[in-house]
Amino acid sequence: MTSGQRRGRRIAMTGPELDDFLTGERTCRVATMSADGPHATPLWFAWDGTSLWLHSLSRSQRWTDWERDNRVAVVIDAGHEYDELRGAELRGRAVTVGEVPRTGRPDEGLTAVESLFTSKYFGGGPMLFDGRHAWRRITPEKITSWDFRKIPQ
Repeated sequence: MTSGQRRGRRIAMTGPELDDFLTGERTCRVATMSADGPHATPLWFAWDGTSLWLHSLSRSQRWTDWERDNRVAVVIDAGHEYDELRGAELRGRAVTVGEVPRTGRPDEGLTAVESLFTSKYFGGGPMLFDGRHAWRRITPEKITSWDFRKIPQ
């Protein structure tokens, strides 16, 4: 007896679909582990095709959690009706990149992501620095994706 492909594989996004989705969506939900248990918060992000970049307040519960344990799960999702739901969960470690907090000192390692970020959220232009935010990069160790639009009707 031959079994069909698992549903999860049939509805997973392809590499190009996942790139388009992560590039286009605006808000992710970041889950960290605090001393009191799980902590989840929404956050803006940039996807560079390999890593997810989080621009976070450096004096936040989320940042404190990362200092203790940098493991993280991030969910990006979209859709309203059941048959249009799609999304991705990325798991990995949130690694600090650049100065904390970011004040705008030139940093070649952040030039590209800051350009992506300002294009996505502000229509381009230079990155504005408030001395309160900093960057964390997550290079996913595991990605799970779904696109319910692929479920046969």
